[in-house]
Amino acid sequence: MRTPRRVLAGLTLTVALLAGAVSPAQAATVTLSSGHVDVIDVDYAAGALTVNVMDYTGTTDVERNPADVLFQVPAAAKTAVPSGSAWSFLGTGGQAWILPQSNTSGLLWAGWNTLEVPSGIFQNNRVTFKLTSVTGPAGFSVYTVSGGTPTVLLDSGNGLPDSLTVNRNIHAHANWGFDAAGTYSVTFEVTGTLAANGSTITSGAKTFTFEVLA
Repeated sequence: MRTPRRVLAGLTLTVALLAGAVSPAQAATVTLSSGHVDVIDVDYAAGALTVNVMDYTGTTDVERNPADVLFQVPAAAKTAVPSGSAWSFLGTGGQAWILPQSNTSGLLWAGWNTLEVPSGIFQNNRVTFKLTSVTGPAGFSVYTVSGGTPTVLLDSGNGLPDSLTVNRNIHAHANWGFDAAGTYSVTFEVTGTLAANGSTITSGAKTFTFEVLA
């Protein structure tokens, strides 16, 4: 766990609130619109599986509560959807807003990590990402592209929940697709089956908010 950083951030915020420098409303939401961010940052410690947002966009890495973060997808992310049935998961509008799997100036480079999941805790050293709910103007998907061909990892358009198995000690990036402009609430749950006794533990539902600009 990244406890020291969280404790320091919490103490700094408490001091600022007591001094009257920051109101609770002002402190509630951080808008991230470009740079490196792990949307799903998975930790395991003391019997608890937790999910946070790992924000690398500033000079200091910060672990944030998903409820405190607004991910902004600018109009520059809008792109024409390639022709062919392989791309139909991006909707029928002919365009989509994509946060790309490669680091691109002016856009979020969104990924996930399981770097702080110790070896031997979960069966096969794996956890499962579950996309349980998406509310918004259109579809949401996560996919990779290799040789011009997409591989869909998660897609709200073909029914939910969707699941993705992820090994421990992984730091990965993919394309995050939105089929239309508007605000999306995307809910994930991370689960793992304990190697010791076969029971399943969960992070609980975590909702992430994306604002897609026209």
